[in-house]
Amino acid sequence: MDKIMLNGMRFYGYHGLFPEENKLGQEFIVDAELFLDLHKPGSSDDMNDSIDYGRVFEMVKERVEGQAKNLIEALAEEVAQDLFTTFSLLKACKIRITKPNPPIAGHYDSVAAEIYREREK
Repeated sequence: MDKIMLNGMRFYGYHGLFPEENKLGQEFIVDAELFLDLHKPGSSDDMNDSIDYGRVFEMVKERVEGQAKNLIEALAEEVAQDLFTTFSLLKACKIRITKPNPPIAGHYDSVAAEIYREREK
């Protein structure tokens, strides 16, 4: 299926279980894959036939920089639901939220949660 991808969106938020995460905050990186038929917008060259990824960016930003969640899994679910509510053309989405520097002792690149959701019929 065709898709629009927004990769490496960076925001600052206060999500996490640890008090220092809620107080100090940290960077979050969000990747979104939006699955929809791109034949019509590819032929018409009309934004009304597609999904405005500038608007997607602003929606994700509002969610990540908004009310704190304990889990990035919950944050990903909210982002997906916002997208389905706003964009009727969206058939499915994959949302990945990465914490590059969570307060966990050890050596690793990052931690992330990724969900794939399809529109309910």
